[in-house]
Order: sequence, then structure tokens, then C-alpha cells
Amino acid sequence: MTTRTVDPTQELAAFLRTRRERLDPDDFGLPSRRRSRRTPGLRREEVAELAGVSIDYIVRLEQARGLRPSAEVVEALARALRLAPDERAYLFDLARRRPRGADKPATTAAPPLARLIADLSPLPVMLMNHRYDILAWNEEMARLLVDFDTLPPSRRNSMWLCLKHPEIRDFSVDRERVVREGIAHLRAAWAAHPDDQALIDLIAEFTMDEEFARLWAERDVKVKGRGSKTIRHPEAGLLELHFEVLTPLQDQDQRLVIYRALDDDSRSSLDSLFAR
Repeated sequence: MTTRTVDPTQELAAFLRTRRERLDPDDFGLPSRRRSRRTPGLRREEVAELAGVSIDYIVRLEQARGLRPSAEVVEALARALRLAPDERAYLFDLARRRPRGADKPATTAAPPLARLIADLSPLPVMLMNHRYDILAWNEEMARLLVDFDTLPPSRRNSMWLCLKHPEIRDFSVDRERVVREGIAHLRAAWAAHPDDQALIDLIAEFTMDEEFARLWAERDVKVKGRGSKTIRHPEAGLLELHFEVLTPLQDQDQRLVIYRALDDDSRSSLDSLFAR
């Protein structure tokens, strides 16, 4: 699979189809006479009825026949398909109905953010843009993951490290969940920044990876602001970590990622690691 350009019309069609097919008709209380079906999910006419649009309109949307739904129709479709908040935002992005700023992502950290990252030591902290490019980090994050200074700038990317770095790709105990969540976040960024050629090229490179291509094709969308992960660190052993993702108000396409230990054993292991 190759993603050389963003085709919002084709992606909108595919996204609507996948979300319709994932719905359980039993959840909608449809009359039993209408529930005999050979394909999963809701029928197009059922979605049309729930959204208050014509069946022909749904057919044309799902066949990528050049429609650009209004914000009102997008909202109606989001309700009919019972989209989660991140999926709703993704649908608005695909329909080009969500306001956006200039598409000029940062490639360096603003000096105040760089100082904040240093000041947050001994917590491991890094700053990323919407592409997952790592713009700045403190010493603790370098000890936890990798010495970023040894990597070429093009490889200072969290998703690339997770997919391709010979050591970091096996850090996560639940690797598929971590990759899946990262891809769901990256897909949202892809829709929000359709003219970012560097991001398009990055995704095209990633889709050469079989695991990424398989998960990307599922069209999951999720912007994860906090969570936990278990990693096997080559020096510190098994670590249970919590992460928090913060967005600076003046740099809303950037993400400040902060890690903390979840238990006493992990805290002790981290303290020993950072003291070396």
C-alpha cells in the first residue's frame, strides 16, 4: 500500500463504509422485518434515514463521486454512525469542514519549551510535532529510549523508532497495541494536515512495512492524551510507565510527552538508570 497524496474524497468514502459496516443493527432497534442481511453493519438506506439524507446521497459519498458534504451533513453522519470524538473530528477534516491554521509544522522547539523540558527533569520528557518528529528531549528521555543525538534528524521520529529501530521496536511488551495507537493518532494528523508533503512521504515510507500497512488499512482514529505502557529496558528491566501528552496553547500541533513510573519498583529502577 502506498500513500503518496491525500485523496480526501476516496478516504471519506472508505471511512464511511468501514464505520457503517462496524455498527450492530441490534443497537438501533430496527424492525425485525428489516434485519435480514447478508453483509455486516447497517445498510446504506438505514444510515440515510438516521442522518436525514437521501439514499442516493449516501451511495454517492461511499462511491467517492465528488460530493463535499456541508458541516450540517457531516454532523448528521457523525451522529448516525455513532462516531467517537476523534473519529468525528477526522470526518470533519476529510470533508474540509474544520477550521485549520497554516500548515507549517515546527521543526525545532521554541526556546521556552526547550527550557521547560530541561526543567522537568528527572521526569523523562520529549516534544514532538504532529508527524511524531522528536524536536527536543531531556537527558532522562535519552537514557530511557535512545541517545537521539546519534540518530540522523530524519530518524528522530517516534513512529520510525517503534517500527524500525533494532532495539526500541521490541521495547514494548504489548507492541501491537502501541503501534496501533500510534497509527490511529497519525491518521488523525494526516487528515488535519492534507498539504504536509513531508508527512505524506513519511506515511508512504511506513506503509512499506507490512505491520503498519495492515493496521493503517483498518482506519482507526484516536488521539490519545494519556495512557500506560510496559517496556523491557535493556538496563533497567521491566518498567511500568504512565504517559501524559500536553499541547502548548501557542503551538497546538506540538505534543509534550511526559513519562512517570506507575509503581515503586519502576520508580526505583528509573532512579537507578538516571543515576548512572
